[in-house]
Amino acid sequence: MNDSLAALSELVAIPSISADSFDQSTLAESAQWIANKARGLGFDTRVIQVEGEAGTGRPAVLATRAGEPGKPTVVLYAHHDVQPVGDLALWDTDPFVATERDGRLYGRGTADDKAGVVAHLAAVAAARPGVGITLFIEGEEEVGSPTFVDFLHAYKAELDADVIVVADSNNWKVGTPSLTTSLRGVTQVSVTVTALDHALHSGMYGGPVLDSVTLASRLIATLHNDAGDVAVEGLLATDDTPVDYPEEEFRSDAGLLEGVRLAGSGSITSRLWTKPAIAVTAMDVTPVRLTSNTISPSTTFVLSLRVAPGQDSGEAAEKLIDHLKAHAPFGAHVDCVINERGPAFQASGQSEASQLMEWALGEAWGTDPVDIGVGGSIPFIADLAREFPQAQILVTGIEDPDTRAHSANESLHIGDWRNAIAAEALLLTRLGE
Repeated sequence: MNDSLAALSELVAIPSISADSFDQSTLAESAQWIANKARGLGFDTRVIQVEGEAGTGRPAVLATRAGEPGKPTVVLYAHHDVQPVGDLALWDTDPFVATERDGRLYGRGTADDKAGVVAHLAAVAAARPGVGITLFIEGEEEVGSPTFVDFLHAYKAELDADVIVVADSNNWKVGTPSLTTSLRGVTQVSVTVTALDHALHSGMYGGPVLDSVTLASRLIATLHNDAGDVAVEGLLATDDTPVDYPEEEFRSDAGLLEGVRLAGSGSITSRLWTKPAIAVTAMDVTPVRLTSNTISPSTTFVLSLRVAPGQDSGEAAEKLIDHLKAHAPFGAHVDCVINERGPAFQASGQSEASQLMEWALGEAWGTDPVDIGVGGSIPFIADLAREFPQAQILVTGIEDPDTRAHSANESLHIGDWRNAIAAEALLLTRLGE
């Protein structure tokens, strides 16, 4: 564990932010670091950038190690790119100096997903697998994996496997391991509400004419009913999740302020995993410091729609756009553009590999694992399922409710990470047996 923690700290120190506005050379540095570690474990290793419709991909690591005759092949996936750190004033420590405190390791990427990278390396070193192993460490997950499918097509033979382990999800809570069996899909839509061909004096024309921000706000308000449920017709929603999430625990995990009521109906886990959710993630309006007595002619905002498993994200996007156009307030013009679509994922039930994984999780943690859904989206898992339909896909967890991935003070629970490494080592060994 000391060696693994030291290795993770080294990797965290490389600021491998994949967003276009940051230094992209750091991605080559982190990919090379991983490649060197993999070679030390006997892997035939390459750092690859593929060409796709979206341009040149970020550096990915593809490393293979042959198994014994007749043994299965396992692909181990993680990603080495990270999110920007945001406002440094919100961090208690340097985001690129891994800092241990109270059993947790703080820093950008300590959990999402450099912990997954090093967990794979450590598990391979600890296991007696006999199986063939392929490491696929992506470098562009945090920007939507634009060349992921191109990579799958270009290296399909090397990535063909009996089992695929994705180390990029969560555990139910600290001390309770999980296997992720469903993920919501995602679609992002930019919406522009326009009422005028130019701005107006708010005194001379105010009254008969509403400003575009008010019109946009009225349109946004139609997306939910009074209970807070999504009110867009045609979006799939189910309420049959087997796991209970007590409200007080959820409020604490979410950081909800006292007196703020939860939105929606049904179980909390269904609201998180198997029902749609809509959030306004951006809006172009006049900043307060530039205020003037002006009626704005046009306002653009961005909606993030999470799509329940079982529904096509493209279909859901069209349902959302139909709703927006049908509810245009006061006849305002509403224009919509779909920016992004990612499919949902639903595991196809128990498999031999998932049963072994649940056994390994129970052995490592000393407690029974919980099958969970996740409200977030990992669209490439559906791509893996489509390209490798014979493979058994296992989505495992590194994070927990206190991780704060993508936020300031991201952290990793060190004890659970150790258990995750042990569980994967047990899985690889048992698969070989």
